[in-house]
Amino acid sequence: MHLLQLAVLLPFIGAVLVPVFYSYMKRLHPGIVALIFPVAAAALLIISRLSGQAESHFAWMPRLGLNLDFNLDGFAFLFTMLITVIGALVIFYSVHYLGRREALGHFYCYLLIFMGAMLGVVLSDNVLSLYMFWELTSISSFLLIAFWNHKEKSIQGALKSMLITVFGGLMLLGGLLTLVSITHTFSIREMLTMTNVIAGSPLFTVALVFILLAAFTKSAQFPFHIWLPDAMEAPTPVSAYLHSATMVKAGIYLVARFTPVFAVAPLWIYAVTFAGAVTLFWASFNAVKQRDLKGVLAYSTVSQLGLMMTLLGIGGISLHYHHDEIFYMSIAACVFHIFNHASFKGALFMVVGIIDHETGTRDLHKLGGLMQVMPITFTAAVIGALSMAGVPPFNGFLSKEMFLSSMFDSSESALFNPVLVFVLLALVIIGSIFTFIYSVKLLKDVFLGERHALPKEAHEAPLAFLASPLILITIVVVTGLIPNILAPMIEAASSAVLNKPVDHLHIAHWHGINPALLTTLTIFVLGTLMVLYFSKWKSVYKLQPEHWTFNTLYQSALKNSEHLSYKINHSVIAGGSRLHLVLIFGTFIVLTALALLFAPTGFGKWQLADIRIYELILVIIILVATYMVVIAKSRIFSIIMLSAIGYSVGLFFVFFNAPDIALTQLTIETISTALFLMCFFHLPKLTLYGETAKFKLHNAAIAILTGLSVIVIGLIAYGHRYYPSINEYYIKNVYELAAGKNMVNVILVDFRGFDTLFESAVLGIAGIGIYTLIKLRYRKDDSNEQTEK
Repeated sequence: MHLLQLAVLLPFIGAVLVPVFYSYMKRLHPGIVALIFPVAAAALLIISRLSGQAESHFAWMPRLGLNLDFNLDGFAFLFTMLITVIGALVIFYSVHYLGRREALGHFYCYLLIFMGAMLGVVLSDNVLSLYMFWELTSISSFLLIAFWNHKEKSIQGALKSMLITVFGGLMLLGGLLTLVSITHTFSIREMLTMTNVIAGSPLFTVALVFILLAAFTKSAQFPFHIWLPDAMEAPTPVSAYLHSATMVKAGIYLVARFTPVFAVAPLWIYAVTFAGAVTLFWASFNAVKQRDLKGVLAYSTVSQLGLMMTLLGIGGISLHYHHDEIFYMSIAACVFHIFNHASFKGALFMVVGIIDHETGTRDLHKLGGLMQVMPITFTAAVIGALSMAGVPPFNGFLSKEMFLSSMFDSSESALFNPVLVFVLLALVIIGSIFTFIYSVKLLKDVFLGERHALPKEAHEAPLAFLASPLILITIVVVTGLIPNILAPMIEAASSAVLNKPVDHLHIAHWHGINPALLTTLTIFVLGTLMVLYFSKWKSVYKLQPEHWTFNTLYQSALKNSEHLSYKINHSVIAGGSRLHLVLIFGTFIVLTALALLFAPTGFGKWQLADIRIYELILVIIILVATYMVVIAKSRIFSIIMLSAIGYSVGLFFVFFNAPDIALTQLTIETISTALFLMCFFHLPKLTLYGETAKFKLHNAAIAILTGLSVIVIGLIAYGHRYYPSINEYYIKNVYELAAGKNMVNVILVDFRGFDTLFESAVLGIAGIGIYTLIKLRYRKDDSNEQTEK
């Protein structure tokens, strides 16, 4: 097995083994065992990168085009390191965060599944495997967000994230299949070499819109950002992992990967740039008014994702004109900020979890004065928050300066006129001011000022609990002081995104007095003043009516859709089974009539066999029994007549030399008849209702028209054979290919194996359902007996 395949497989193996291990070894925390898998995966990925084993191929379902083709280029390597290394730190952090009363086996199972899915997303070169892993991240994140399922808000947050991200997943499927239909390849790398073919296709815009919708929903871009703050009801380790370093960056990854394909269109550049800028502004503006610490970080994450998306839009200009190398730095800035954001935001989420764990609250109105009692936590929070605010000498300052420089460089592009440049700069500068405000305000409200009465007596967390955020904070400081240590990784990742070499990257704190530096100083001054005088202008948040928010719109749409579906469903159910049959058969009759009207066809040529006397007798028996069912006054008599029909059909198989099918038919008919007799014997006497002439006429008309429709379709299908019968294929190949002696069994098990598999799965699910009902009944009976005692 290739190292890349093993690296992706390891988390899934852990997802199976950790819960099993935990069920037998209760004394050892399962997080310690779970920690092995991301560490091992990271080691394998590093070895693959250093040894040059950056590609792997596994033909999983070649006929469908679904192969597990992995490619570890520079951009994928950056993401895999974030996924595995930060994943390991999060798991170690969760060992101290989650108590043993939690469903730890389930938690680490879901977390490792998510880790494996994210590795699959960033490594996949096959678009079908990319989509498969993409949807698996949505499912596993839903389970993680809803982990505390005793909380209503957790369930609602998980549902919202699932609805929005799965909608994006459907858009991704449509976009990827559109690209496949244009290029006739499933390989992303091959698509990158066919940009001219894709751009010349009439389906180009369709694919572009679908891909953008998928990316915007996953990365919480405006107006799809509403799911991310609600997802903060998940345990803090989940927030630190999914919503700072991995899942929310999947949309960023998708846009970056397909920028070489779609950046030839101005629509792509405009959509990505301004969606990111609006998201940056709107989320940072709303972050300031949050009372919950995790709410502040949630909106700040949305804001930072908007910053990265804006950089990708500006970087696409270099591919649009094929020569503007000045915009290459926008891609490098985005790559750098992806790394920086994962480090300082992961640390801040863990710090917030520590504060919540040690004080019992995340409410900013209840916190304050924690600097004296939690000095280490305060130090980590200061470094992380200042890095997020873009204050030197931390790594966030460096990527923020590169971001501002790219924004000013956008004025040199012919794609942006002065009005667009002004709007863009206004959005990003105002958004950056509010970023500084919520970062500094977080420190001020939590650690400074007077201490309040708290649910728990505040104290510093144990060193083992602090280890993970302190490691990330160390990364923030080191990469801030020695930024060029990351230059080779950033160059490799940028080259992979642009599909062009990017080299000679030099990152420095001082570039002289330029527009970016002056803007940064303005942000610091205005931000400081607005923090100090927050009480003077905070009333601006009351200007927006509560019923004009996107959350309200979402809730209204969800409520109305549920109400409408309930009304439709209730009206159909209230009509009884007759209404169901009328709707089904009526639709069938109308569609058949329309098909014959708009596509008239003849009956073709029939090749009918001779009708033997005993076959005619069986047909007469079936007709008589059918008539008896219609006029029956007793349920038992109608069941007997139905069984007569079934046995007659079984005799047909006997006469047609198909004893296996005949035996199956007769066996099933016997069992069904016995079960029906057992059930209906205990029902009350059959009473017919609505037996008016009009009622009978309607039934007769529907029955006759349905029968005629089936006869007409059957005769047309029999008279027009566009393909030779498959029976010759079975006769020639069933014994040689499948090495079987019974043709019917071989067809069912081998040639129609999927049908049989799904039928078996249905029976298995039904069996699980019956078993569950029986177990629930036993529990109910036991609880009733205990209550009586």
